[in-house]
Amino acid sequence: MQIRRFNKVFRSLPHVHFYPVWIRLLRAMRLTLVLALGALVLTYSFALSTGPYEQVRRYTRSIEFDYVNWTLQALFTKAGQAALNLTGYLPDDQQRLVVGQNLRLTAELQSLRHAIELVYIDPSVSDPARQAAPLFTELRRLEAEQAQVGPLAETVLQQQVGSMVAQAGLTLGGQTLPPLLYHSTELPKALIVSPRDAIRQDANISLLADLSLEEITALEQAVESDPNRSALVVPIGGVGIYPTMVISSTNLPYLLEVVAHEWIHNYLTTRPLGLNYETSPELRTINETVASIAGKEIGNMALEKYYPEFLPHPAPDPAPPVDQQPVPLEEQAPAFDFQAAMHATRVQVDQLLAAGQVEEAESYMQVRRQFFLANGYEIRRLNQAYFAFYGAYADSAVGAAGEDPVGAAVREMRRRSPSLADFVNQMSWMSSYADLQAALGEH
Repeated sequence: MQIRRFNKVFRSLPHVHFYPVWIRLLRAMRLTLVLALGALVLTYSFALSTGPYEQVRRYTRSIEFDYVNWTLQALFTKAGQAALNLTGYLPDDQQRLVVGQNLRLTAELQSLRHAIELVYIDPSVSDPARQAAPLFTELRRLEAEQAQVGPLAETVLQQQVGSMVAQAGLTLGGQTLPPLLYHSTELPKALIVSPRDAIRQDANISLLADLSLEEITALEQAVESDPNRSALVVPIGGVGIYPTMVISSTNLPYLLEVVAHEWIHNYLTTRPLGLNYETSPELRTINETVASIAGKEIGNMALEKYYPEFLPHPAPDPAPPVDQQPVPLEEQAPAFDFQAAMHATRVQVDQLLAAGQVEEAESYMQVRRQFFLANGYEIRRLNQAYFAFYGAYADSAVGAAGEDPVGAAVREMRRRSPSLADFVNQMSWMSSYADLQAALGEH
């Protein structure tokens, strides 16, 4: 197996105590900076959990995610990786091999966990623990293997994405600040709360990652015992604490994008735009849209440089069978466009809510949810909270944001900016939607 090649490389590396004293001092200084930045971002993150959050936290206090413990453990892990500097001894082809091995392990672990779940939900299995025992044995073996490979793969991707951040010009004195650090883990879920008569995120509370569907449903119902609340528990792809928390994924293009997206949040945290994230719904949309635009661009840069084989390639037009005439264009069924359909749904919901037709809007969303299900998109609940969460990611002209002008204004700023760094830096010093309008000459 390829992992044996990695272990052989690891054993051949020199020990840390062979490093010159000045290198150890430099790393100690860098570690001090990392810990200070981590404390800053963590303190900021918890400062956001006051105010409107407290109105619904009586339902969530016992099941909230422990960010303090997670962050301290992640910082300790990253400090150890930085001290060893293992990737400095691996050539580029070995680094790519490490990343590929970690993607394979992630896929195998996901498949195995699903197989175990199927055993326990199969009513014909009389003794699921016994039948699943070999699967658990293999699960533990794969988890131990990934415990070796995963941290190194993270370090490789950190350096690769960080080099693209530097290439884009998002540095201070030639240094990426804060240093790009992330850790893949099972992510918490998020409870999103919106009023029923408007689409607005009033609360976003991180919950334990392993909540069951029954627990999730009960929580949503409890929060919605207030007749003007809409609630939804959603999965997330990352959290912009420090080190950033990133979903464990087998999709490398998506993984690179999320790593870059969450670092942009770190970058903005020390500037007015990030510091004012929770000041208004408009600033939250601006923050998320800036991070989405930059994350996609930086992630694609990393993909082009290090993993070009993962770039999408247009599929050739398939040749029709010789005995079959092409179907006339007007008779061909158009491909389902999820983003366009969600955009149209949001626009109609906004119109109904603006007219005070709350029940009609909710009935319409249930009809549309069935429509999405029929087209292969398994949306568990489609409500005001759904749009309050997903509508803030407005990097595309169509989608859950509908006709919200904030996202369009951010996209226009990117179009006018000569570079990604110019765009991010100009946006980072804005502290209101009015600042963005003024920059566009609209206010």
